[in-house]
Amino acid sequence: VQLQASGGGLAQAGGSLRLSCVVSGTIFRINTMAWYRQSPGKQRESVAFITSGLTTNYADSVKGRFTISRDAIKNTVYLQMNSLKPEDTAVYYCNVKGWENSGSNTQTNGNWWGQGTLVTVSS
Repeated sequence: VQLQASGGGLAQAGGSLRLSCVVSGTIFRINTMAWYRQSPGKQRESVAFITSGLTTNYADSVKGRFTISRDAIKNTVYLQMNSLKPEDTAVYYCNVKGWENSGSNTQTNGNWWGQGTLVTVSS
C-alpha cells in the first residue's frame, strides 16, 4: 500500500492550501484516514481524521479553519486549510488505517503513512 501526498507549499498568513493524499496498491478496505503534522523540534500531532462513516474529528488548534474530506472512489483524503497561521507551518503526513489484500483471499490490517508534504506559512 502506498500513500502519495501533495499540495503543500508556501502560503501567506490568512491564505489557503489544499492537501491531497492518494492511496494505491493492495488496499482492500480503508477505515480511518487522517492528517498529522510535525514542526521542527516538536512531536508529530494529529490534525484531523475521518472515519469510513464520515465522522470527523479535529485538533482544537485547527477547528473552524481546516476541513477533512475523503473520496471513497478515488481512495483519496483531502485537507482544506483556510485562514492559515504561521504556527501551521509543518510537514503534513497522511495516515490510513485499514486492510490490504495479502493473497489467497485473505486480508491483513495495517497502518500506513505518506511521505509528508511541507506547508510553510509566512507572516
